[in-house]
Amino acid sequence: MTASPPLSSLKVVELGGLAPGPFCGLLLSSYGASVLRIDRPGAPSSDLLTQNKSCISLDLKSPSSLAVLHSLLSTADVLIDPFRPGVLEKLGLDPKKLMQQNEKLITVRLTGFRRDGKYKDMAGHDINYLAVSGILSLLGKRGEPPLHPGNILADFAGGGMVAFVGVLLALLHRGLSGKGQVVEANMVDGVSYLGTFPRMLTKMPMWSAPKGENQLDGGAPYYGCYECKDPGKYMSVGALEPQFFAAFLKGMSLSVEDICPNGIDRLDKRSWPYQREVYTRRFKEKTRKEWETIFDGTDACVAPVLELGEMESAQYELRPAVGLTASPGQGSVYSGQPMQPGQGADETLKKWLGWSKGKSYQVKNGVWAKQEASKL
Repeated sequence: MTASPPLSSLKVVELGGLAPGPFCGLLLSSYGASVLRIDRPGAPSSDLLTQNKSCISLDLKSPSSLAVLHSLLSTADVLIDPFRPGVLEKLGLDPKKLMQQNEKLITVRLTGFRRDGKYKDMAGHDINYLAVSGILSLLGKRGEPPLHPGNILADFAGGGMVAFVGVLLALLHRGLSGKGQVVEANMVDGVSYLGTFPRMLTKMPMWSAPKGENQLDGGAPYYGCYECKDPGKYMSVGALEPQFFAAFLKGMSLSVEDICPNGIDRLDKRSWPYQREVYTRRFKEKTRKEWETIFDGTDACVAPVLELGEMESAQYELRPAVGLTASPGQGSVYSGQPMQPGQGADETLKKWLGWSKGKSYQVKNGVWAKQEASKL
């Protein structure tokens, strides 16, 4: 018998932000947490990470609207803070004071730069956090500017995902102590930690050469991507180990002599430019589909570079981050429309606080406000 998702008892208040904060909330909601997003009045929602959440708009400068948030936080388990340092305090929402009212509250504070670093008061985006983490310097081709991979690494992996891990750790601590705490996450430290392995490898031969001249960063010709006969379609190659490399050559109908003339070993960097030329020419002799037919089911470590549109048309479902056999989560399928304030709000407020519209709260001009009890 399958149990409820593991976080189904959690109540999470997510203050509206972009990318990393909502992604942390999405991970929590994917495993059963009840997540209520708080948006600013009149702010157009551009957030796509709203699956399994509900939403209301609050004017945090209005006492009656702010009272709604305080009521929610009095019973919430987690508060997601996506703002720069000091913003919560200016709103009268100092996490330490909030914990005096609700000692089990976990506040995860997610910033871009380190809270105590030289950039702490600066605005930034994924590319900036990636830059000062040291990881951007590793990405891209030799002799060319660093190549940033969209906003996946810092915003989502080093930001939202790491913040999610912080919440889980704080929940474990709360299970022992009964008390919440402040979780401080930032994208610089998060993505820098993701780079632990290459940072250590820079002290070893495997990654000690300049960018683009190492085995795993685009230097080795047997670890990279190649365009096929059909323009814009690519195959990925990761034939590092000898047995996998042998299977790769077999599928390519090549011999060691074909790729390493004059008896030079394939690991010798002097052979790499010539190997790359051979592989580049050979891959363009067949379409990606033809190469898939050749390499599917082999141990050559060769696979097609699938595009997101192809995955959609092939109905590759977006699964939860990890599969739990006894208490599974649910995937995140975008409906095509951003979530609007009020979506699921009545149900959430009733579930969390026992409130009902018109009696406990009211909505005026799209803003939720606590309704004062009538005096007899």
